[in-house]
Amino acid sequence: MELNLYKKNFLTFLLLLVTFTAHASEVTFTGTDVTIGKNVEVYEDTLGTSTISEVMASAKFVKSYEDTPNFGLSKSTFWIKFKIRNKTNDNNVFLELAYPRIESCYLYTKEKNKVLEESISWNDPFKKRSVKHQNIVFKLNIPQNQFREYYLKIKGNEQIVVPLIVRSEMGFFQFTFTNEIISGIHMGVLMVMMLYNFFVFFSIRERSYLYYVFYILFIGLNQVTITGYTFKFLWPNTPELNKYFSIFPALGGIFAILFFQNFLHSKEKSPSIHRILSALIVAFSLSMIFNLLGMDSVSYRIIDVTGPAAALLALVVAFQLSIEGYRPAKFYLVAWLIFLIGIVLYTLRNLNILPYNSFTNYTMQAGTAIEVILLSFALADKINILKREKEISQAQALRISMENEKIILEQNAFLEKSVNERTSELQFANKELNITLTKLKDTQTQLIDSEKMASLGQLTAGIAHEINNPINFVSSNIRPLRRDIDDILEILDTYDEVQHVDSMESLKIKIRDIEQLKEDLDLDYVKTELNTLLKGMEDGAHRTVEIVKGLKIFSRVDESDLNLVNINEGVESTLIILNYQMGNSIHLVKELGNIPSIECYAGKLNQVFMNILTNSIYALLKDNQANKTPTIWVKSWLKDPENIAISMKDNGPGMTPEVRAKIFEPFFTTKQVGDGTGLGLSIVFKIIEVHNGNIQVNTEVGQGTEFIITLPVKRATRPIPDFQ
Repeated sequence: MELNLYKKNFLTFLLLLVTFTAHASEVTFTGTDVTIGKNVEVYEDTLGTSTISEVMASAKFVKSYEDTPNFGLSKSTFWIKFKIRNKTNDNNVFLELAYPRIESCYLYTKEKNKVLEESISWNDPFKKRSVKHQNIVFKLNIPQNQFREYYLKIKGNEQIVVPLIVRSEMGFFQFTFTNEIISGIHMGVLMVMMLYNFFVFFSIRERSYLYYVFYILFIGLNQVTITGYTFKFLWPNTPELNKYFSIFPALGGIFAILFFQNFLHSKEKSPSIHRILSALIVAFSLSMIFNLLGMDSVSYRIIDVTGPAAALLALVVAFQLSIEGYRPAKFYLVAWLIFLIGIVLYTLRNLNILPYNSFTNYTMQAGTAIEVILLSFALADKINILKREKEISQAQALRISMENEKIILEQNAFLEKSVNERTSELQFANKELNITLTKLKDTQTQLIDSEKMASLGQLTAGIAHEINNPINFVSSNIRPLRRDIDDILEILDTYDEVQHVDSMESLKIKIRDIEQLKEDLDLDYVKTELNTLLKGMEDGAHRTVEIVKGLKIFSRVDESDLNLVNINEGVESTLIILNYQMGNSIHLVKELGNIPSIECYAGKLNQVFMNILTNSIYALLKDNQANKTPTIWVKSWLKDPENIAISMKDNGPGMTPEVRAKIFEPFFTTKQVGDGTGLGLSIVFKIIEVHNGNIQVNTEVGQGTEFIITLPVKRATRPIPDFQ
């Protein structure tokens, strides 16, 4: 029992001794490429403040047991110590760090008590590198059969993977040549597929092809950025673009999702996952925003979570649709699995689960190329499926068309018979309508003639009444005038007899007779009466002349011509004609202002004044109210330099809003049967419209009605329509 305990303690002591005394073994380079990951010691400087002198004196280095040390995503500075003994005939030995996404590397060595330093950083232009390669490559000068100790300082913002390989000059050139060929083939495949699908998109305008083209573009840019070619070829003199690396995987992920959604119709076939994928597009967009804002670690974490989630969801949907027999999903599933296998193998290599060799170096590129080719086949197959579906649809459409043609032929015969019958009915109905229309026109003509006759009757009655007064006055003066003239003629005849007197005595007697006759006839009165009678007859004649003149102004026989007319004259003539209707029962107030003559059809405007004033007179005579005097106000004024206005207002019963809304409609009237046709205000509205004027009606029940007419002083000449 004690012996077993002793053995156990001894083994533990030996293990601890080995642990504390283990150091990195010396790398003996014989000319063959060798990975030195297990031959180095690593020191993590968490603060990143250690100097080379402090590091060389430090005892905190720990031996690495991995072929490819992987430090993950860390902000620490890592120091790697190793020794290389050159057993070749060439002093030039190449140290390659085959992971170009490390931000900066510093290589230190001590020679003749002097520390030599060489640095390679993606923050410096590419031309500063002594070895023009996308990977981090240092050219070491180690004399034959001698060794050198090196310290490699590494700093990065992304995942830090350190595949350290020692190569000869020829081995480095052979590796570079092979790598360039494989990368060229990879990029060539992507470029050919991108151009092919781009041209197909322009041919058929299918959005799947456009999304796929952008997916190839950005996934290719992502991979060549990972391998360092974008810095080498695209922006060698703009190193600041290297920090925006996560934009390419984010854009690649966005267009991969858009392609997947469109290609497999996820919105219809799997709505819930479609919505999740749409949310992942937002996450990818956020990662780009964080990257542009300089928050690189947040951007990388979002991509680390979003990328696998999107890939897993795409696999689930593709697998589900493949089971359901959806052919495009099968192509997508195979292509996506191959791509993911390449990514997984590449990741396992970085995690040291798989060895770092030529096969694992290019699994990602190979998977991408195969995926791109297969998905192009899938798109082409989808077109073939659509083509076959279209052909089947066309065949069905042709069959249906033939059946429809047969039905149409049968229907045509029936329709032709129905059309003939209907045509006969329509012809009969049309004949009846024409007869009815003729009757309506005749009725309308009769109504308009009735309106004309009513206006003519008013005009005739007004003229007869106005002319009758002065003519009666003249007629009544003729008899006394004749009597007075006879008396004067009698006196004159007596004077004629004087020339036949032959003696002075007889002359005196004759003169006494004449004087007696003059006294008997009262000659002074006769002369006064003659002046009075002639003055009365002159006034009557003058009044008759004024009436005739007013009638001429009102009638305006030249109404078809556009003339300059003083509207006040038309208003005055209309009031003269309507004077007999107003008589002494209606009080008239005139305020005719000083207005310019306007271009108008005078006869038609006189008709407007006649119709409006006739309606006012009718309303006032029908409205018997003892507490107010029936009054009509007529006013004219210059509204502005371009327009005149005429107001015709009464204090009659007014109108309700319902009546006000219809007064300009033909045949609408509130007068008793036989008192009006309902065409007066309709004609008024048309006449004002022809003159480019407007008419405004202000009315309120119990407060009277006012018509305000606005007319332009000048207007463009155009033919006046037929008002009937």
